[in-house]
Amino acid sequence: MQSLSHHEPAIATPDGLPPAAGISLKPQHYEHLLQFEDGGGKAGSSSFPAWLELHPQNYFAHGGPPHRWLSAIAEHYSLSFHSVGLSLGSADGLNAADLEKLADLCARYNPAVVSDHLSFSGSAHDRFADLLPIPYTREALDHFAAQIGRVQSRLKRNILIENPSRYLAYADDEMDEISFIAGLTAKTGCGMIFDINNVEVSCGNLSLSPQQYVDAIDPDWVGEIHLAGHNIEEHESGTLRIDDHGSPVSDITWQLFERFIARAGPLPTLIEWDTDVPEYPVLMAEAAKVQSMLDRHSAKPQGAADALTG
Repeated sequence: MQSLSHHEPAIATPDGLPPAAGISLKPQHYEHLLQFEDGGGKAGSSSFPAWLELHPQNYFAHGGPPHRWLSAIAEHYSLSFHSVGLSLGSADGLNAADLEKLADLCARYNPAVVSDHLSFSGSAHDRFADLLPIPYTREALDHFAAQIGRVQSRLKRNILIENPSRYLAYADDEMDEISFIAGLTAKTGCGMIFDINNVEVSCGNLSLSPQQYVDAIDPDWVGEIHLAGHNIEEHESGTLRIDDHGSPVSDITWQLFERFIARAGPLPTLIEWDTDVPEYPVLMAEAAKVQSMLDRHSAKPQGAADALTG
């Protein structure tokens, strides 16, 4: 697979996500998302998101009600498949069974974007219900890049990799996270899901500057942005931020988001809410705030958004 310079557009997708606000697809909102008025509402209007993201592992079964709903929804919305099960950072390689099921699902629905995480979630003997951090070493970079190559070769498309939430750093790290991501984009041509909530969580836990992190991200890497909420715990050792996707976006994350799009221009931006999922109007109010901010910066250069549609 041809490697791309990290200054070149990194994304290759079938049709691309619109540079607008999307929300996470949850079963309790299926009916709301299909309540289009005759001649009225449509995807991207004030009552409906412009696109939807889902965890493909929830649709790995071949049939049943989930696929009847998803087939109907896919007629109206662009889809982003955000995988949580490939475990690209596992020392023994990615989860081959999940990759085959993901390939089948992609063939069925042709999502605009496919992504996974800069993490591992399994070993040779166990699967873990978490996205665990990897060491930022040259060996890990080569290994992770090889796994991305396997996925991209199987799916016949470039994918996005999400920056993680971290609660610790490895003592033997040889580079910082941004240098590691830059290496992945250069070696594989993959792009990035830029999760700005994860920036606040990681930088808060590791005493780093979230502003410096945001400013170091090349917009040409970014094919999708995530915004979410997190939980804050106070311990004797200090404050711990937990990435639980169970609350509104924080003020700091909103500020970091606007700081980035002021430089990058509008990009597809997701309101990600996975626990304590609220009523549909609450999600759409958060999405409306995203759209308002994107609209304010609509005259800015679009960076990677051009690559999504080109």
